[in-house]
Amino acid sequence: MKQAFYPGSFDPFTNGHLHVVKTACKLFDMVIIGIGINFQKERRFSNIAMKKAIEETLLLENIDNAQVIIYDGLSVDAAKENNCNFLIRGLRNDMDYQYEENLSQINEEISGLDTIYLRSGLLGFISSSMVVELMQNNKDVSKYLPTPVYNAVKSVF
Repeated sequence: MKQAFYPGSFDPFTNGHLHVVKTACKLFDMVIIGIGINFQKERRFSNIAMKKAIEETLLLENIDNAQVIIYDGLSVDAAKENNCNFLIRGLRNDMDYQYEENLSQINEEISGLDTIYLRSGLLGFISSSMVVELMQNNKDVSKYLPTPVYNAVKSVF
C-alpha cells in the first residue's frame, strides 16, 4: 500500500492545500494530513478545530482515502510512525521550491523518504499567512478556504 504524509501547520487549511490533497489522493492509496505542532510558532487557530474542519472538508469532497492527525516532532518521524512511504509538499512558486528542496534533502538523508512536490492549483498563490492578513483587514476570504474551514475561522477576527 502506497501511503503519503502531507505535513503542515495548516493555519488555516486553504483551497491550495485542498488541491494538493485531491491530487495526492489520486496518486496514493492513503494520504495522511499531518497538522504539525511547532512550539516556536504560535497558532492562530486551534489544532483541534482545524482538524475537525479539514475532516468535514474531506467528507464534503467525498475524499475517503485521506485522514487527519495532529503530531509533534519531526514530520519524517510522524510519516514513518504512520507507515508512509513518501512525503508530499505543495508548491506555489519557485521560492517555495528552493525552500522545500532544502528540507527534502535533509528529510531524505535522515529518513530515506522521498518528497513528492505537487502544485497548489489555481489559487495556489494564496498562503495561510495572506489569508490571515486579509481577515485581519476585514476582507472576504471565503473563496480561498474550504467552507468548513471558513466557518471555523471566520469568528476569530
